[in-house]
Amino acid sequence: MLLGCSTNTPSLAMDNSDPEQTDVREINILSLGDSYTIGQSVCASCKFPEQLKDSLISNLNDNSEFNLRIIAQTGWTTTDLKNRIAIENPSNTNDLVTLLIGVNNQFQGISFSVYEIEFVDLVNTAISKAGGDKNRLIVLSIPDYAFTTFGQNYGNPIETSLEIDQYNDFAQAYCLQNDISYVYITDISRLGLDNPDLVATDNLHPSELAYSLFVERLLPIALEKIE
Repeated sequence: MLLGCSTNTPSLAMDNSDPEQTDVREINILSLGDSYTIGQSVCASCKFPEQLKDSLISNLNDNSEFNLRIIAQTGWTTTDLKNRIAIENPSNTNDLVTLLIGVNNQFQGISFSVYEIEFVDLVNTAISKAGGDKNRLIVLSIPDYAFTTFGQNYGNPIETSLEIDQYNDFAQAYCLQNDISYVYITDISRLGLDNPDLVATDNLHPSELAYSLFVERLLPIALEKIE
């Protein structure tokens, strides 16, 4: 004979769940680059990765928790960035990765062939840090420092711009060929002589305002990638 005792016995289990509480979504962002990524000569929250993170938070307006890691330093070439990534070995579970590199190859007069090889290496590394998903990567074009007071007094500004175009043309063509998101922001930097507010106080790097304009172009693409 079976007795249905369980139907008459009060349950001792307690439900402590809060119906108002929802799971927090963790979003990891990795930004790779040089002075343009670390934000030389602007405040800590003014660099474009920080502005991008803040804009994502404002636009998503949900329970997402954002973690931003930046591997970048002023003066880094593609070789420097490759070496540092190998040392720091960031996680392979990033939801969004940005890559902006190459100006110091040009500035230091390093053979363009080095960039052709190492840019591709860095793109592949960036994809691996995004869980192997190239759709989580955004490559940014190199700003043109020829359109700053420093750039006007360093070398030949016309040649500087032509060389930066060479770097950007290669990166853009590679990204297009491999279906990788590429955001062109060089034209914004080329307004620096007409609008000095786009240049930081060191007369060389982008200002907070310039970075905010970079983010305006980045944001719609970044939102698509993480939503």
